[in-house]
Amino acid sequence: MFFLCTLSSSAQKNPVISGKIAAEKDSPIEAATIYLIHPKDSSVEAYTLSDKNGLFKLEIKAGSQNSILKIAAEGYLEFSDTIEKRTQNMDLGIIRLMKYDIELNEVIIKNEAPIRIKKDTIEFNASSFKLRPDSNVEALLKELPGVTVDSDKKITVNGKKVSQVLVNGRPFFDADGKIALQNLPAELINKVQVSDFKTKEQEFTKQASTSEDVSLNLTIDKEKNKGLFGKVMGGYGSSERYESSALVSYFNDKKRVSFLASSNNINASGFSVSEIFDAMGGGRNNGSGGVSRSGGGIMKSNMIGVNYNDEWFKGANTDLNYNFTNSNLNNTNKTSELTLLPTGSLLAESSSKNDQDTNKHNAYFYLDYIISPSIKIVISPVIDAGKSKAANNFDSKTWDENNQLINSSNSFNTTETNNTNFRNDIRFLLDTKKEGRYFTLSLQNDNSRNDSDSRVNSATVFAQGTNPDDLRNQNVVQKNERDKYTGDFQYREPVSKSLNLAFSVSTDLEKRTDDKKTFDRNGNNPEYDIFNESLSNFSSFTSFQVNPKVGFSAEGKKFELMVYTGTSVIKTENHALYLKETTDLDKNYFIPNGTIHFNYKLTKSKNLRMAYERKFTIPAENQVLAVANLDNPLIVITGNPNLKASTFHYLQGTLMDFNFQTNSGYHIRFNSTYFDSQIVRASAYNNSGKQISTFDNVEGTYNILLGGEWNKTIKKEANSFKFRFNINGNYNFDKGFTNGQPYEAKAFRFTPGLLFAYGYGELVDIKPSYNFSYNDIRYNNISLSSTSNTIHNFNIEMTSFWPKDWVFGNDFGYTYNSNISGPYKKDFYLWNTSLSYKFSKQFALKIKVYDLLNQNQSASRTITPTSVIDSESNVLKRYAMFSLLYKFQNFKTDENSIYGVY
Repeated sequence: MFFLCTLSSSAQKNPVISGKIAAEKDSPIEAATIYLIHPKDSSVEAYTLSDKNGLFKLEIKAGSQNSILKIAAEGYLEFSDTIEKRTQNMDLGIIRLMKYDIELNEVIIKNEAPIRIKKDTIEFNASSFKLRPDSNVEALLKELPGVTVDSDKKITVNGKKVSQVLVNGRPFFDADGKIALQNLPAELINKVQVSDFKTKEQEFTKQASTSEDVSLNLTIDKEKNKGLFGKVMGGYGSSERYESSALVSYFNDKKRVSFLASSNNINASGFSVSEIFDAMGGGRNNGSGGVSRSGGGIMKSNMIGVNYNDEWFKGANTDLNYNFTNSNLNNTNKTSELTLLPTGSLLAESSSKNDQDTNKHNAYFYLDYIISPSIKIVISPVIDAGKSKAANNFDSKTWDENNQLINSSNSFNTTETNNTNFRNDIRFLLDTKKEGRYFTLSLQNDNSRNDSDSRVNSATVFAQGTNPDDLRNQNVVQKNERDKYTGDFQYREPVSKSLNLAFSVSTDLEKRTDDKKTFDRNGNNPEYDIFNESLSNFSSFTSFQVNPKVGFSAEGKKFELMVYTGTSVIKTENHALYLKETTDLDKNYFIPNGTIHFNYKLTKSKNLRMAYERKFTIPAENQVLAVANLDNPLIVITGNPNLKASTFHYLQGTLMDFNFQTNSGYHIRFNSTYFDSQIVRASAYNNSGKQISTFDNVEGTYNILLGGEWNKTIKKEANSFKFRFNINGNYNFDKGFTNGQPYEAKAFRFTPGLLFAYGYGELVDIKPSYNFSYNDIRYNNISLSSTSNTIHNFNIEMTSFWPKDWVFGNDFGYTYNSNISGPYKKDFYLWNTSLSYKFSKQFALKIKVYDLLNQNQSASRTITPTSVIDSESNVLKRYAMFSLLYKFQNFKTDENSIYGVY
């Protein structure tokens, strides 16, 4: 509040330049960029955008020196004027911009305006935003208005999720862009372009996007697009913790070759090198209970990869990527699960220890070939191959509501798995001479093989009931195969400039087989040579789909509308061979479906988007074949031949706005799914605690989500303030069957969050945040009427960049879980700290301490419509790490000069 009061008083001292931007006929120009630059170095001092009425107000710092005022808008000639004696407010009146006679994209791109808003693209000029020396792309993005980068490196722009990050229009190792974010020097970047995410067909045919996500493209300055940069880091610490990484990237116009490698045993699954909190594997203070990677445990990982991008010949852009990963995961888990029944309940407590080694190869090739301005071919094959070995110890006990033990089990299993997967996508795009008419044809295949060899040694003892004890010492050999082929044809015919008719037809052919053979051990004989028919089976599934659709798209000055409807015709064949008996079941489905997408631009910055989809899911072979699955001694699962497909309606809407004049924005989103028919498990428990399950359909279930976010940035000289408030509410209505009786469950989840960030120049950053989660579920025809829990998470990040060349960071958090039960601790503190010193332009030394208080934990509670589950896994505990970082870069600007060599 003190800072805000100071800003309020100081704001009155700064002069304001105001005016109106209009075209030659006095029609207002919205989203024109008005900015002030210093005449000596052309650095941007202040900027703003005009509103829908063409009006603007630009607050500037008072002073006697002259500055240059510039105004830029898409399709108009740039306006420039000198501002003298900046000591009082100035009203420039109406400023008229002249249109280009011929709009040249090359001229527009070279414009130095800080922000440009095009039809579906926001473009930021990177050089207009001041950064600390040696900043990476992540630091640049955090300075851009409306852009948020969270602790997991997920990016949102004006509330929209960034689903891909490109460098010069191509991926940089991975689509999510985490490697580019933390390793590309910000000084390389010329423009940051944010646009609606489009499919290849939508890009080529210039259709409107139907996605809620956006794409982010980083363009490298042509003068800096020749050279080499890289980082090498190594560290070792207490408890034998270690980390190392290397990245080298070479640019030469359209050619790019990159190499990276990493090795660590601190759960750092990504590739991270930053001054503050790099590779804090095991969890930042983000409310996740100290576990950044799902499932918990401690992982050792090694990775090596190479990426090659080039234009092999004119019009042919290629991307070749290969990486190899090796990992070892050690996970120790304790779980308490309360199963809710119409009368009474079951409590199961279990512990497990899993150790898994995995080797994986991934090769990806992408070819984008523009044969002519109207013909394009895209080919993108992917090959995955891997091998894993796992050993699992498991022990559990189950009690009834009277605290009587009803069963117990323990097992030791080992499994070796080999899997391969080949996917390919071929797209042919044809844009005819008639504007708006196009044809697209795509062919995809997905072929996978999975072979496993397991040793099962288990004992399940039933203390009550009549079920005999289940003792197993077996060898299980299983082969899974899946082949899927998809073809899609689309045709669009223009009726007018704003109306198009569209027709499409897609076909899917899929075949799956599962061949499992189980052999019992013959007494003390080491061989497994007794075939076990009850635990062996063969099943197959074949599906052929034809999905014709017809529709139209209409486009106006401010709106876009797309409507499609059709009927899916599906033929399935389900087959099983079990206990020497054959079971066959053919099922046919005729399911109507449809899609509506509507987008309305209220202003250049305010947008309303709505979508409706009618979707379906057909049941799998194990859900419809009346064949018992006895793999788990405590669960018997049998399919239901009368099971129907799952059909549902999905509706979503988003209203978003970002005001560049006030540096504030908001978005409100809504989505809901309503099921005409939903597939659910129907379970019954006998007096031994054994679960007998099948599948059934329920009607009228639904879920609703309503949420939003507001954010604002205030910059006053050296002070920077950022505010963000978000709130989400979820309501789910579920149905099912337990012990032959129907039940209902109504779940409500409420999750508000608040973040504040303050920065003072290049000296200090402070970012406190608070997140709250309330979960409540109420039951009908269940022994428990309701249950609830709350989670509080407070976090504060503090970073000091003083004195020069020193960076001191602290990340402190507190998490509290109200209703977690038994031996699980309700709350814990997590404090991470680091100190780095750059003793030359190339070298930096750092010490970091993870979990300084040695309190990290992963206890969590999960509430479902039929159970309450408390779980805890092993996590990384306190360690200290010393590391050394070496950076280098060499960029050529011409044959005789070199830029940024160190």
